[in-house]
Formats: sequence, structure tokens, C-alpha cells
Amino acid sequence: MSSKKPRKLALTQAALASINEIEQYSIENWGKKAAARDIDDLEAGLIRIQEQPDLLLPRPEFSSELCFYRVNKHLFVCDLQKASIIVLAVIHASQDIPERLAELEPTLAKEIELLHKKLQAAERKR
Repeated sequence: MSSKKPRKLALTQAALASINEIEQYSIENWGKKAAARDIDDLEAGLIRIQEQPDLLLPRPEFSSELCFYRVNKHLFVCDLQKASIIVLAVIHASQDIPERLAELEPTLAKEIELLHKKLQAAERKR
């Protein structure tokens, strides 16, 4: 494993809300044990991309600026920066991804800008 320092990882409100929705959906449809497995898988995926950002892949058919990482049936939609990764959304792979990204766009740009500023300020304090 690489000795490179992991990047800072941040999740937008949309990504956090999606993870909560995934958990609730799993509980309602398959029970608490299955939901816990789903959340564990997503958390493991977050750790993986933080430690190995090369796993994030561009998908030009969706966006030229974003990177993606699949965990089971979900995609992490990420903004990859030199020192940080911002998880913008967690989308089920069966959804219309460009449409879902367009739905998130109005508030996402502002939230990304705020998260970048917070992460940069935290980096300067070090």
C-alpha cells in the first residue's frame, strides 16, 4: 500500500441525505441487517477512495469535471482535488445519472465552493 497521505474527504448534504435514504429504503425492504451491510459497504468505499483516489474514474459521458466510484449498485459522484475529495452525491446506478446530476446542480455548486473554502482553510491551519 502507498505511504501517500490520504486526501481529506467531505460529503455534501445531498450525499449525506442519499446515504440516509439508502439506509431507510434497505430497512423497509430487506431489514436492519441488510441495511447495516449496505451502509458498511458504502463506508468501506469512502475509505477506499480516500486512501486510493486513483480508483475514482472520469465518466465523460456524464460530466467532464466529475469522477465516479461504484459500490455495489451505487455510484459516488465526486469532485477530486489535489488535497481533497468531495462526495457530491450517491446515486443508484439504475437512475438516469445525467438527469439526477442536473436535479442536484442548483445547490451543489454553492455547496462545493463552501466545502472547498473550508478544506483550504483547514489545510492552511496545519
